[in-house]
Amino acid sequence: MAEAVCLGELLIDMVSEMDASLSDAPRFLKAPGGAPANVAVGLQRLGTSASFVGSVGDDPFGEFLIETLKNENVDVSSISKSNIARTTIAFVATRRDGKKDICFYRNPGADMQLRAEDLSQRTFDNARLFHCGSVSLSENPCRDAQFHAAKVARENGLLVSFDPNWRPSLWKNYEEARELIHAMFPLSDIVKIADEEWEFVTGTSDFPEGAAQIRALGPKLVVITKGADGAYFNCDGAEGEVAGFLANAIDTLGAGDAFVAGLLHQLLQHRVLEDALNHATLSRIVRFANACGAIATQTAGAIPSLPTKTEVEAFLN
Repeated sequence: MAEAVCLGELLIDMVSEMDASLSDAPRFLKAPGGAPANVAVGLQRLGTSASFVGSVGDDPFGEFLIETLKNENVDVSSISKSNIARTTIAFVATRRDGKKDICFYRNPGADMQLRAEDLSQRTFDNARLFHCGSVSLSENPCRDAQFHAAKVARENGLLVSFDPNWRPSLWKNYEEARELIHAMFPLSDIVKIADEEWEFVTGTSDFPEGAAQIRALGPKLVVITKGADGAYFNCDGAEGEVAGFLANAIDTLGAGDAFVAGLLHQLLQHRVLEDALNHATLSRIVRFANACGAIATQTAGAIPSLPTKTEVEAFLN
């Protein structure tokens, strides 16, 4: 079984073929996507075996997505097929400035149909890490499935990683969104947040203050990505900034997920998380993750852009 279990949305990204807003884009290119699925592929390419848990439609797009993950050697045995909802589609504007312009077609979408009873204990056997995001928190039954899975992961001694990737268009009630994101923190060991989501999630623009708030709820490590400016990390006894890499970005869509995959892959090289929670080690780990993110900006689409370990090492050298 896999070392890492990623749960959440697996969907079709319809990516604009030029730097334009959704309303202005004349054409779109079909690409596989969904943040937790991207992380699963990213981990697999870096050398950490990964499985994916989620739901797709019993339709051609669902088949395409399952085959995509299979071709990346991701374990797809925990993907269910919905016969009551189609595979979710997201229209995504390619933006060189890194701004997110996304419109979800999900009324309902198959990713929302994942149920707690779809999860098997076998999924967590021999795993060391569980990773999830916030898109699955926006609706039930997938919300209950994610909380259930995170609790099972903790009971089984897995590290739990959470990326509250804030997508406003999916939520009717922003306060409920914030409450559910905060409800995930006590179940999490590692939290990664993008800087543009930071103030919504924490209520402050101050990185150390917000990180202290999050860590008070249980997480041991908080990492904030800042696009081309690199990343900030905060744990008990250590905090720091790690500069990003200069890159002529073509598409920033997969960069955050590539960063997460790089971060988690590197953390799993340590016997226990605490072994990595010092300034020198985290600086090295976050530099590797920054490189993963920078490489991912060089190709359009999320999954197609995720780097291999060989590519990251060559980039760093």
